[in-house]
Amino acid sequence: MGRPRAAQKTALAARRTEGYDALMTIRKIAHIGHPVLRQVSREITLDELNSEAVQRLIDDMIETMRDANGAGIAAPQVHEPLRICVLEVKDNPRYPYKPNIPLTVLVNPKLRPLSEDKFDNYEGCLSVPNLRGVVRRFGELRVEARDRHGEPIDLVARGFTAGTYQHEVDHLDGKLFVDRVEDPSTLCTWTEFERFHREGFLEKAQAIVAKYGG
Repeated sequence: MGRPRAAQKTALAARRTEGYDALMTIRKIAHIGHPVLRQVSREITLDELNSEAVQRLIDDMIETMRDANGAGIAAPQVHEPLRICVLEVKDNPRYPYKPNIPLTVLVNPKLRPLSEDKFDNYEGCLSVPNLRGVVRRFGELRVEARDRHGEPIDLVARGFTAGTYQHEVDHLDGKLFVDRVEDPSTLCTWTEFERFHREGFLEKAQAIVAKYGG
């Protein structure tokens, strides 16, 4: 057995106070075609979660996501097939229509759609450089997971935020957004998206935010 969770959290806080964050590293992002992106990631135990190696991985994922202006990143994208992902949206220039999401760490997440209602989302991915495409995502879902301290997370996500959760958790099951593109004609580079599709999608995005909330 490991230490009680309160003691583990205290130890983690002490490590971070001692400058643990200063060791954060920007990791190499796996690109489409790398086998790690097609693995089904394994769940981790609470003892593993509270290890220095996994806590450092989480810090590195946050640093890597922010450096790449991502809305999220999953552990397989940095070559670690573990069921961990991090999300954060803060006036993201790659996705200006997305509502902000505070920094969130999900460990062993489970998603459950709350209805069959879906919306079309023009997605991109750090592991699929310079490509976007339309993916249908559930508009409302329940998110259950642990945070980086092992505490339970239980929340409802809607609209673009729900889409972001689905995109990141797909990575943990070895799926990429291109697998879910139903109409290949929507695939485009980021440059051509800006030239030909951005304005039309922003109008749709406003309607999606109005329907599901920010």
